Formats: sequence, structure tokens, C-alpha cells
Amino acid sequence: TAGTGRRVRDEEKMKTEMVTMRESSVEVVRGDFAILPCSFFTSSPLSRLNVIWTLAPFTNPESPIQVIVYDHGQVIEDPSLIGRVGFTGIPWSADIVLNDTQVSDAGIYRCMVNNPPETADPGIGELALTVLAPPSLPVCQWDGDVDMGGSVTLSCTVKEGTPTPEIHWEKLNPEEISLPINMEGDLSGSVQIVNVSSQTSGLYRCSANNFLGTENCYVNLSIYTPDSSSGILQGVLLTLSMSLVLLALLVLILWLHRTGQDGRWRGGKDDEDECYNEIRYTPSLMKRSFV
Repeated sequence: TAGTGRRVRDEEKMKTEMVTMRESSVEVVRGDFAILPCSFFTSSPLSRLNVIWTLAPFTNPESPIQVIVYDHGQVIEDPSLIGRVGFTGIPWSADIVLNDTQVSDAGIYRCMVNNPPETADPGIGELALTVLAPPSLPVCQWDGDVDMGGSVTLSCTVKEGTPTPEIHWEKLNPEEISLPINMEGDLSGSVQIVNVSSQTSGLYRCSANNFLGTENCYVNLSIYTPDSSSGILQGVLLTLSMSLVLLALLVLILWLHRTGQDGRWRGGKDDEDECYNEIRYTPSLMKRSFV
């Protein structure tokens, strides 16, 4: 009886351990290949062996996809992975190789093995695949009021990078100064500058880095500062212009006044001439009338 019970327990253990994942997690640098191990135990012929690999992406774990299937001697690959995924030792091993790894390949992989009539339930094992990648090129932006005394926000966003990149802001000139940063999620950070002045102007750099590399983007910030000497010059020019206008008006008034006097003088002279002619010529005409 004891032997029978032990044999039953061993059989149940064999059933629950039909699939063994030799690794619980695998890391690979983007672009390299990765071996995903999956071992299984069976005492039945392999003519009806069925192996299914699935992936639940880290970016969308609720929507798993079927990676590759081995069923009755046939291999079926997911259309998006054709040429990049394959079995390494089927039917004796369920290991697969994933070539030219991409960041989108990262996630939880499940290996399911069923070999009737070994067991009614397929054995299942899982592992996590992490695809390491340097930071992508960050995007730098600024927003705010660049007038004297205003407030400006510098923002920096990275699309991807594993491990998560560290983000730093620095002012490069006239001297390199590290700036305090406010993280807005894992891949975005900003710097707020208040009460800006002429000293705020300059070149700013955002750096995103992890152990695989560093990427930078830049913002050239120019603060508008009113120039007092320019204001004085504008005032002088305005005063000079108004003086010239007034001088022109004065000359025009004097010219009009003189023109009016000349007209009156000439008019009086004509009247005198007319009167003189009347006196001069009238007696003569009268004298001739009597002769």
C-alpha cells in the first residue's frame, strides 16, 4: 500500500513537472539572438506531440499572441515573426531561438506541451524576456514667457530605453551647471525656471543615458531684455521729428502770411492807377468834345 501511494505521488509529480523552464528570465541586447529554454518529460511516443509558445507583451499583457506551434510534425510561426523564430531541437526539446530581437519582443513567454496520452492537461512553464536597449533620441521643448521676469519650463521626453534611462538637464554656457529636474513618469523630465533674466539666456542640454549609451537634445533659450539706451535714442528721434514738423508748419504760416500782404499791396496800386487815369484822361476827352 505504501509503495502504491508513493508511485501515485511520483506519477502526479511527473505530470505537474512535465515542463521545466531552465531559466525564469532571459536578458538580451536589442538586435542579438536569445535562446528561450523549455524542457519536457514524457514516456509516450512523440508522434502526437504538441508544443505551443505564446507571448504576453509587457506593453500589452492582456493581449497575448501565439509565437510558434509544433503540432504533429508541422511548425507554424506567427506571421509577424517569420524568419526570426524557430525551434532548436524539436521534438526532443521545446527550446526556441528568437533572432534580431526588438524591444516589442519583451514580455512573458509561456511554453505549453501536450503529448497524448501522457496526460490530459498540458504542462505549462513561463519565463520573462527583457530586451535591453540604449535610450532613443530625446525630444526637447520649451514653453512659457521669455520676457524679463517671466517663467519658462524646459521638457525632455524619451520614447524608449531599457533599463529606464536617467534624464539630466544642464546649462552649458557660460559655464556648465546641473539643474534640478522634475520627473513626469519614467521617460520624461522637466525643469522650471522662474523670474528669468538676461543671465538665463544660453544653451541647455538634456541627456538620457543608461549603461548602453547616451543621447542628447538641446534648447537655445533667449530672454528678451529691453535696452535702456535704445529707448533713449528712440525718444531723441521722436523729439527731433516733432521739432522738424513744427518748424515746417511755422515756415508755411509765414509764407502764407507774406503772400497775403503782397496780394493786398498789389491790389491797392491798381486802384490808384485806375483813379489816376480817370482824372488824367477825362479833361482831355472833354476838351476835344468842345472843339
